[in-house]
Amino acid sequence: MQQELDIIYESKHWLAINKPSGMIVERNPFEQPTVEDLVGEYLEATQKRPYLGIVHRLDRVTSGVLLLAKRKSALRHLNQQFADRSVQKTYLAILAKAPANRSGTLEHWLEKDQKNKMARIFAQAGEKRQRAILRYEVLQEKGGLFLTKVVPETGRFHQIRAQFAAIGCPIVGDEKYGSTVDPAHRYIALHAHRLSCFNPENDQQVEIFAPMPPEKWWL
Repeated sequence: MQQELDIIYESKHWLAINKPSGMIVERNPFEQPTVEDLVGEYLEATQKRPYLGIVHRLDRVTSGVLLLAKRKSALRHLNQQFADRSVQKTYLAILAKAPANRSGTLEHWLEKDQKNKMARIFAQAGEKRQRAILRYEVLQEKGGLFLTKVVPETGRFHQIRAQFAAIGCPIVGDEKYGSTVDPAHRYIALHAHRLSCFNPENDQQVEIFAPMPPEKWWL
């Protein structure tokens, strides 16, 4: 495989990579390479039948910090942190339009559209809807685009993409949610920049940062 694996943290029990945009996380017989393929090959180079557990996922079109477990105990520990919402994630997004306020909180109700594989946003609660909350701050403007820090307080399907689209500020390149700014093949301007969690080996808090992607919008 030609794709290079970008490891940004590794211990005996788990590792973190900087996932490239355009790549899916889990193995798929119809598509290669995947993150699971690359990490599996990396571990097999030094171990026989290594264990590999997928802790969480990022959309194909999203880049950034992704955690994987090398031990079942680490997978359980990290999964519990996600379930308890003790993992803190910070994204960077480039918006095609500035929000009305330079910083604030977005709160909506989200319903997953299984048929079209997208999220629908509503202002009110409903039977199949889940509350979606995020905080944001516009950091910089350049060329009519807006670099924005995003901290999701809930972890819903396509939450960041759908919520910004709902206020008329879609993420650059995200055709599915209304961006008309130079859509690119298999990636959008959304990057999981920082993740804070507790190390499964010693329960010490650790912060992991993924460098900015090489795609043109970030440059």
